[in-house]
Amino acid sequence: MKKILFISSTGGHLNELLKLEKLFQYYDYHIITEKDVTTKNLKEKYGKRMSYLPYCTRSKIIQYIFLYMFICLKSIYIFIRLRPEIIVTTGTHTVVPMCYIAKLFKKKIIYIETIANINKRTLTGSIIYPIADLFIVQWKSMLNLYTKAVYVGGS
Repeated sequence: MKKILFISSTGGHLNELLKLEKLFQYYDYHIITEKDVTTKNLKEKYGKRMSYLPYCTRSKIIQYIFLYMFICLKSIYIFIRLRPEIIVTTGTHTVVPMCYIAKLFKKKIIYIETIANINKRTLTGSIIYPIADLFIVQWKSMLNLYTKAVYVGGS
C-alpha cells in the first residue's frame, strides 16, 4: 500500500480534506492537522494515524514566527518518521513546510485548492502551485488563475 500523508490546517480546510475519508482504506495513511479544541477528538477516531502541529495564527506575529519555526522542525521529524510517498493537502500555511520537504525528497504532492475561493488565488495555493504534481481546483473559473490545474467539481 502506498503511504499517503493527508495534511491541512484546522477548520474548513480540514473539513474538505476529511471528505476524502473513503479513500483512506486503500492506503497506508496518516493525517496531520493543527491541534485545537475542534480537532483533539480526532485522535480518538484515528489513533496512531493522527498527528498534530501547533495551531498558530498570523494575528500574533511574534508568536507566529516562533511557532512556524517549530512547525518546520516538527514537519521534518514527522516526514522522516512516516516516509510518505504522496502528500495530499487542502492548505493553509501549516502545510507549506511539509510540502517543500516532500518535494526535496522527490515525493508527489497533490494540492486541492479550497472551494471557498471562486476567482482569486490563495496564498498557500500560490506557494504550492509551482511544486505540486497535481493541483486541483473546484471551480472552472480558477483554471484562469492556475493554468496547469485540473478542474474537479460541480460548478
